[in-house]
Amino acid sequence: MIIPHVRPWGGPPADLHLDGARIAAVTPSAAAGPAPLALPGFVEGHCHLDKTLWGRPWWPNAIGPEREDRIRNEQAMRGPLGLDPFREGLALCEAHLRAGTTRLRSHVDVDGESRLRHVEALLRLREHLAGRLEIQLVAFPQDGILRTPGAREWLEEALRLGCDAVGGMDPSVVDRDPVRHLDAVFALAERHGRPVDIHLHEPGELGAFALELVAERTRALGLAGRVVVSHAFALGDVPPARAEALLALLAEAGVALCSTAAPSRPVPPLRRARALGVTLFAGNDNIRDMWAPYGQPDMRERARLMGLKHELRRDEEVAWALATVTTEAARGCGFGAYGLEPGARADIVLLDAATLAEAVVSPRAPLRVVSHGREVQTSW
Repeated sequence: MIIPHVRPWGGPPADLHLDGARIAAVTPSAAAGPAPLALPGFVEGHCHLDKTLWGRPWWPNAIGPEREDRIRNEQAMRGPLGLDPFREGLALCEAHLRAGTTRLRSHVDVDGESRLRHVEALLRLREHLAGRLEIQLVAFPQDGILRTPGAREWLEEALRLGCDAVGGMDPSVVDRDPVRHLDAVFALAERHGRPVDIHLHEPGELGAFALELVAERTRALGLAGRVVVSHAFALGDVPPARAEALLALLAEAGVALCSTAAPSRPVPPLRRARALGVTLFAGNDNIRDMWAPYGQPDMRERARLMGLKHELRRDEEVAWALATVTTEAARGCGFGAYGLEPGARADIVLLDAATLAEAVVSPRAPLRVVSHGREVQTSW
């Protein structure tokens, strides 16, 4: 396949020569006239395929305001609602594909109610979509590790079954013992040779202490480039000098950050993270589920929210928002062969946009999406 007369990353017009699922060559275009902007496929850095209600009738949300309310309600309602992580997850993945997402990281609950049921369903989904959408699965202890009998063993089995990474969850607030919780997470990572992705909603100094513990363990085990802290709200809570020191610590340890640009919480400062060399990328987190009715399987929409949250106005700054769902997300999640150069996987999105900034803010749907060298079809 040849994709003729496009502008990779908004540069000069070129022809993209594909050989199966790879880009074989990029040559100057001999054609004249306007050319669409070409980007590599977008990366969803943090979602929950096993929680979504995508494609189902509207579910009236009347749950309580606390995180525990949401956890208990979700666990109680999965059965009565007949939720199927494979079915709803597939519907969400297909919507992501149509919007240009070709790589995705999903956390999958491992708890006392689901045990390994969700893991097994999403492993089947990952296999079903192989060659169309690349999925990473993070074994996620939604209900804690230390306070949930059997959780450590279920996480271990989830990794044996094929989960790509091990997760953690608010080690001080949920398990009341950040040292033991993180020791358990990193011991699993070391034993199975897997990366780490930890949910950290904890505010202020409580979250700052957890970040220090994560950096310490990342250095000790030589896991630079293989550890992500998702949310990390503490970096927006603590005084600027403290945040600066924490960001420098994370940069030195090689710990990446994933942010949703949450409108209701302080978030890690994008400008300072970039300046200090911290990989900061974006994810949707909850998409139309029992936690929140919001979210769209559209990474350009998430990039727009990143731009708004961080007041990115100049064109080069708006391009930073695009990077959080492209190059930075691929780096943070460890997705290889990413980009538009020869040897990269042929994941290509064509947009009617003049610049990278317009690609972020334009509401127009992609002109064309190619994943693994194949045209994305809405019948998938």
